[in-house]
Amino acid sequence: MIRELMHDPIFLAGRSEEATKEDLPIAHDLMETLMAHRETCVGMAANMIGIRKRIIAFVCDDGSYMTMFNPVILKKDKPYDTEEGCLSLLGGPRKCRRYQSIKVQYQTMEMQTRIKKFEGWTAQIIQHEVDHCDGILI
Repeated sequence: MIRELMHDPIFLAGRSEEATKEDLPIAHDLMETLMAHRETCVGMAANMIGIRKRIIAFVCDDGSYMTMFNPVILKKDKPYDTEEGCLSLLGGPRKCRRYQSIKVQYQTMEMQTRIKKFEGWTAQIIQHEVDHCDGILI
């Protein structure tokens, strides 16, 4: 189900709770909502649809879509400064610091733990969405 986007900065600034397999329907709604906004959005966290769970969905460099439960960035390399926008926040792009290369631990939709390295644009999207999970607004 496509959900309405959350724009309340106080809600968005709250930390998200760990997700479980009972949260699979939320992940499906998150992906459907992301795909409905694919012309203007490349990633979403569950709090963007009003649910404080550590679930993110995003577009990878190759155009495929991916969902992560409980993502944690374990390692960051090669910092750079950039500007990002966000569907949940009013106004234009904001300055932020990102890392070219990250190592992420997460769980799949089957709740299997994985560790994977991401680089470039995909790494930047993941960092933005993990910030959402942590209540960090750009």
